[in-house]
Amino acid sequence: MDIQREARGEKCKPRKLKNFMSIKTLLVFINCIFMAVGQIAGVMLVRIYFLHGGKRKWLQAFLLTAGFPILVLPIAISYAKRRKAKTETNRVILTPKLILASAILGLLFCVCSYLYTFGMSYLPVSISSLLASTSLAFTAIFAYFFVKHKFTHYSINAVVLMTFGSIILGLHMNGDRPKGESNRQYVLGFVMTIVGAALHGFVNAGVEYSHIKAGVVVTFDLVMQMQFLICIFSTLFCVVAMIINEDFQAIHREAGEFRLGQNKYYMILALSAIALQIMIIGNLGLIFSSSALLSGIVNSLLVPVQQIFAVMFLPESFNAEKWMALAMCLWGFASYFYGEYKASLKVTKTKHATQPDQV
Repeated sequence: MDIQREARGEKCKPRKLKNFMSIKTLLVFINCIFMAVGQIAGVMLVRIYFLHGGKRKWLQAFLLTAGFPILVLPIAISYAKRRKAKTETNRVILTPKLILASAILGLLFCVCSYLYTFGMSYLPVSISSLLASTSLAFTAIFAYFFVKHKFTHYSINAVVLMTFGSIILGLHMNGDRPKGESNRQYVLGFVMTIVGAALHGFVNAGVEYSHIKAGVVVTFDLVMQMQFLICIFSTLFCVVAMIINEDFQAIHREAGEFRLGQNKYYMILALSAIALQIMIIGNLGLIFSSSALLSGIVNSLLVPVQQIFAVMFLPESFNAEKWMALAMCLWGFASYFYGEYKASLKVTKTKHATQPDQV
């Protein structure tokens, strides 16, 4: 068939390049789904915890990475496949440099988790979800300095649109203020959320930078092992903070006073840990399969989606400002992906021009 096409003067597409692009696209899609499920469900569950009497902020920060044992399953499956294939990579592939980077990123992620949960304890989902949009701008800035990520007018357009969308939401932040909450608590929660967003952007760019400076081939196995370590270090740092804050002693008492009941209290904690770990898998997986900037774009796209779920399941409203923010986020997301599509076409054409025809 290829010979007949060659006889007609048609060029044969490099199959390896085509397969690579399809696998990469599939990974991006799967990780986007993980981020969507984890971020929407996780944030909703954390907010429900605080709305019905939960007060332990370090406990919620701990739950953000406490689900790391889930990662044992994909790591074990990958290990078994390599062992069956008798490959030379049948071992832990993290270097001392990557272990140190994982420890530092784990500490930063621990602080970031606490800032997020602090903001969610005082802010409604429609406002606390601002962190996703503002983290995009910080991710873009840090990615530019750390990994020299080149901007196009499509990606700049996406950043600007989503940032303005978050500003529009911020202008209406008093509308869903919880009853009995002071101005000081509300402002403090908002500030802590923005600081958490900045740190989140720094961590995203730091993960991508560690991949570039790894000194070894960055594979899916290496990314999973590094993510496992980051989550372990973050969880350990949170455990230390919980011991100092005496959170472990307070869990049983808080469960008994929880307004939805003790059983639902523990169920919410367990489901939060699972959902938030799925979110982290999607976030770091997206950085591996694409870039930190795309991770920030997807985070921002999920902001208005969280608004919709908050209106459906929580006592929050969805007004004209939020509809406008939704439209701007969707517009920005479409702009970014159109730019990526054009860039991939350009790369494919370059590959076809430089590689000999495969017959």
